Amino acid sequence: MTNTIPVNSLSRHIAPMSARLSQIASNVVESGYYVLGPNLKDFERDFAVWCGVGEVIGVANGTDALELALKSLEVGAGDRVGVVANAAMYGTSSVLACNATPVFVDVDPLTHNMSVASLEEAIAKGPLKAVIITHLYGRLANMGGLLVLCREHGIRVLEDCAQAHGAANENGTRAGSFGDIAAFSFYPTKNLGALGDGGAIATSDLALAQRARQLRQYGWSAKYNNELPGGRNSRLDELQAALLGAMLPEVDRWNQRRREIANRYSREIRNAGLQVPPEAGNDYVAHLYVVQSERRDAVRDALAASGVQTEVHYPTPDYRQPSLQGMMIDSTPLPATEYSARTVLTLPCFPEMTDVEVSAVINACNRL
Repeated sequence: MTNTIPVNSLSRHIAPMSARLSQIASNVVESGYYVLGPNLKDFERDFAVWCGVGEVIGVANGTDALELALKSLEVGAGDRVGVVANAAMYGTSSVLACNATPVFVDVDPLTHNMSVASLEEAIAKGPLKAVIITHLYGRLANMGGLLVLCREHGIRVLEDCAQAHGAANENGTRAGSFGDIAAFSFYPTKNLGALGDGGAIATSDLALAQRARQLRQYGWSAKYNNELPGGRNSRLDELQAALLGAMLPEVDRWNQRRREIANRYSREIRNAGLQVPPEAGNDYVAHLYVVQSERRDAVRDALAASGVQTEVHYPTPDYRQPSLQGMMIDSTPLPATEYSARTVLTLPCFPEMTDVEVSAVINACNRL
C-alpha cells in the first residue's frame, strides 16, 4: 500500500460540511454574540433533547465538565470517588481537582468498562461519595448493575460520556441520562466534535443544573456576586455551539457507519493472535475500535509496514502515572486494568473510511 490508512481523519470528516460550517462561522462573527448567546441556548436545548435529559450546560472542555459535575455533586476534600484507571487520567484529574481522593476500580476484561464486582469490593473498603462511570471506547457500561449498587449505598453517579455520544441500551435510553449527572467532551475527534475545544454537563436534576450553571461562570448568583466556591470561567463559546448544533443531526448516521465498520472487523478478523470485541448494537458507537494482543509492539510494526496506522488507548494505568507517585493514593495493581494497558491496540475506525480501506485493514490483520 502506498497510502497509510489513518486511525481517524478530521479533514475527511469536515470536508463535506466545510462550506456550510464556514457560513455558520461567518454568521456568528456578524451577529455580535460570542459568549452565552442564542447559539449556545439553542445547542443546549437540542443536545438535551437528543440525550434524553432535562438540562445541558455548555462548558469549555470535557475535563472541565467532569470537574464541575463533581463540584455540582458537592464532592470535596476528604471525599472518596470511585474511578477506573484505564482512561488516561481524565476522571482521576477531575477528582484531584476537587481535593478528593480517587479510589481505583478494576474493569471488565471484555468491555474495558467498570466492573460491578470490583466496585462492590471498593465500597466494602470504605464509603464513596460518588462514582465516575466511564463509557470507554464508545461502549455503554453496565449501567443496570452499577446503578443498583450505587443506589443501595447512596453513591452519586457521574457518567463520563466523552467517547459515547448516542450510545443507548435496548430501551433507547442514551448515555448521559442514567446517572445523576453526566459529562461530555466535544474535542474534535469525538463522535460529536467541535472545531476546537468544548464540553457539556447533562442532568435532569434542576438543582444540579443550577449549580453547574453557576460554577461555569465563577460561581456567580448574579454578576460579580460569587456565591459558590470552586467556580471558574468555563463556557462553550457561541462559535463552537453553532457548529456543534449544525453537526448534531448527523451523529446518529455517523455512529451507524462507525458500528458497521466495527462489526465487520469483529466478524472478519480471524487471527488467533488478536482478541477482537464481539459484534454490538446501539450500545456501542465505536468511538474507538480496540483489539488486544500479547505481541502488541510487533503487531503495530507489522500493520505500519502494511500501511495501517494504529494507536494505544491507553498504555499507562492512572495509578502508575508519574504525577501520582508519592501521593497518599492506593496504587495496588488491578489485574484487568494491567492486562488492558499491556495489550490494547486501536485500529482505524471513522465514518468516512471506505469499504476498500476496511478490507485492507482486515486483510493486514489476518496476514500477521
